[in-house]
Amino acid sequence: MIATNADAKMNYEKACHLGKKEGGSPAVLDTILEERHITAPAEVSLGLVSIPVDRIVGTKSKGRSQSFSKSFYPVLKENTEFASKWISLCNAHLNEGIREPIKAYEFMNEFYVEEGNKRVSVLKYFGAVSIPANVIRIIPPQSDDKETRIYYEFMDFYSLSEINDIWFSRPGSFARLQRLVGKMPNEPWSNEDRKTFHSSYALFQKAFEALDEKKTSLIPGTTVLNSLENSAEKKKSSVLPGDAFLYYIDLYGYDSLQTDSAAELKKKLKKTRDEFQLLQSDQSVALQMDPGESKKKNLLLRLIPAGTKKLRVCFIYARTVYTSSWSYAHDLGRAHLQQAFSDQVTTSYYENGTLENIAGLLQKAIDAGNDLIFTTSPIFLKESLKAAIDHPEVKILNCSLNTSHKHIRTYYARMHEAKFLMGAIAGAMAENDKIGYVADYPIYGNIASINAFALGAQMVNPRATVYLEWSRRTHPVKKTFFADHDISVISGKDSTAPGMYDQQFGLYCPDGDSIWNMAMPVWNWGRFYEQMIRNVMNGSWKLDDEKDTTKGLNYWWGMSSGIVDVICSHRLPIGTSRLIALLKETICRGDFNPFSGIMYSQNGVVKGQSSDALTSEEIITMDWLAQNIVGSIPSKDDLDEPARDLAAVQGVKEEDRLP
Repeated sequence: MIATNADAKMNYEKACHLGKKEGGSPAVLDTILEERHITAPAEVSLGLVSIPVDRIVGTKSKGRSQSFSKSFYPVLKENTEFASKWISLCNAHLNEGIREPIKAYEFMNEFYVEEGNKRVSVLKYFGAVSIPANVIRIIPPQSDDKETRIYYEFMDFYSLSEINDIWFSRPGSFARLQRLVGKMPNEPWSNEDRKTFHSSYALFQKAFEALDEKKTSLIPGTTVLNSLENSAEKKKSSVLPGDAFLYYIDLYGYDSLQTDSAAELKKKLKKTRDEFQLLQSDQSVALQMDPGESKKKNLLLRLIPAGTKKLRVCFIYARTVYTSSWSYAHDLGRAHLQQAFSDQVTTSYYENGTLENIAGLLQKAIDAGNDLIFTTSPIFLKESLKAAIDHPEVKILNCSLNTSHKHIRTYYARMHEAKFLMGAIAGAMAENDKIGYVADYPIYGNIASINAFALGAQMVNPRATVYLEWSRRTHPVKKTFFADHDISVISGKDSTAPGMYDQQFGLYCPDGDSIWNMAMPVWNWGRFYEQMIRNVMNGSWKLDDEKDTTKGLNYWWGMSSGIVDVICSHRLPIGTSRLIALLKETICRGDFNPFSGIMYSQNGVVKGQSSDALTSEEIITMDWLAQNIVGSIPSKDDLDEPARDLAAVQGVKEEDRLP
């Protein structure tokens, strides 16, 4: 059916009504450049490009913007020459389609029209997805500004992919996208890759924005203008579709968008909606530093109300309790829990969890009717989250650091506090000022433990030097390394498992044919697990959920909670024992932070103010070593396979972590 001029006039009336209701005018590139003091910008011709309609936000010059509302709807009366040309273009579009390219400028991956404003207006009105355009890119001067950093990352990504219809709010996202779609960092995209991405992202974006519109429609006072906001305004008030897309394919996989039906995608998005809220904030991790109730000795807090439903609690370990000191420590916590709540709690556990079988183990635990599930390794994080999204009736916690999710909580301990004390002991006992330190994984929290140990040694002995080695290297250092360097005081693994008896743990030194264990750090996981059960039973678990809807809750308790401690040998000199007791007391009271005062790394000053202390985030994510440490942080490629898997999830080196 051929459209008539009357049809085109009717469409102009409707478009004009929308424009007058929306108001405003498109952004003006010349004005933006003037405000940014960009007087002679670098320009690059991109040639003929298909540009996304929703990224066309303005006009090149001010004179051409007065005829449109913010979203390019017309606003001039029907008897004007402008209206006549718009109606003529509308008629042509309805009967033949508009094919002639416009001319536009691209700045910060947004487009400003120089020629073809009315074509854009008509095509936007009819909901076109893209428009062909001859594009000139304007490149801003490089700076540390977040938006500019993201744009420079986009240009690198665009040179490989020629994809311009997705945008992010965080630096590093374009590199993550490159990896998540299965590409090497510098691997170009094929035409087939681009087609697959465009269809996948369009499908996701449509479903995501429909979900967002449904949610918005429930807010009192919402008007049609919500759907007319331009992309710049949406960035300020809601989660970008690109951010949500990146989160989604990280969790479910890029291939799922090619295999799942639209109904399956919609179902997953609906379940994952709460997770997207956390993407609105750069600081999306809420740390609970201490269990508030544990400080109260009121007997009533230790009583569980009569008639409380018996809880079923399951633990999943990465290895067995007889071959892994880490699994053994958590199992001691499970046993403590069972003993503390013998009439209210039933516990169980699965061993030898892997990346390949963790989903099945989680499903077994859920099918068995467990109310709480503790997954005790960071490598279980992603599958734990997916299980929690699918089963909101089950509370799932993962033992990891620096992660932010609404459906699961994470937990860890401030072991660096205990390691600081052990470093102080080592500094006092090292007669030749040389101390050895054996580390395992270069992950969040562990670097803080190494540095705290070195700072503790330096506090007692300013000449103390710590020689750092890694037990999980692909090519481990020879066993005589410490002896060759005349090192007799060594900090080894934290503890040993029942089936792997070995005295080279904690802080030790050879003593003739035997080993003297001077001190050892202790993980008292039972304290944490007991408090979690009390939180569930007394209702405070639910209150924690309601405190902040924009952040994921991480438990990060220290010595004050009893979750970590140091056991010292009775053979230590009395003065050293008293010093350690004093330091422990001041740390537990919150009067002393091991990472306070002026600090130096191997590369220079980290913090130059003596009155300040590092923030919790700086401690968790530190990727530097203290000045008195000899050694380095290994990359993922230098580690054995299990350690490599862990570094891919929690590694302190950004290039080692999976997206």
